[in-house]
Amino acid sequence: MERSLTLVQGNIVEQQVDAIVNAANPSLLGGGGVDGAIHRAAGPELLAACRALGGCPPGETRITPGFRLPARYVLHTVGPVWRGGTEGEPEVLARCYRSALALAREHGLASVAFPSISTGAYGYPIELAAPIALAELRAHLREETSVTQITVVLFSAEDLAAYRQALARLEAPGKA
Repeated sequence: MERSLTLVQGNIVEQQVDAIVNAANPSLLGGGGVDGAIHRAAGPELLAACRALGGCPPGETRITPGFRLPARYVLHTVGPVWRGGTEGEPEVLARCYRSALALAREHGLASVAFPSISTGAYGYPIELAAPIALAELRAHLREETSVTQITVVLFSAEDLAAYRQALARLEAPGKA
């Protein structure tokens, strides 16, 4: 089975995949940006399902049905708030990607779409977040996993360019 990592500009709520990843806040009860858009598109059932989960700490992931979304599931992960990079933010961000993919694998999901976690309201600089995200996603695709298709959905052309630059650096000779 061929495995792929694709970068696209678009709206994550429109992705026809097994699961989309929500860059959630710890309450899981909706918010701005990607989180708010997912809650609006999925309908009120998503809020009720998230309320029953009782929240989620940074670096971990919870799963709910996708309800009115084209995706069957939503993987809610809580990224780090950027505080200058000295309070463990890179490791928490990496754990977001790892925990979301582990949960996707547990549920036998094949296709997952990710946003750029923590680079919106949480202030993580995208040029620092993108290499972490891409390294984790590429590493997962090298493992034994049900996940064969990963799409990173970037909202703006600038964000897409930042991810493309980070991917080119990762793929440069001598890089893993």
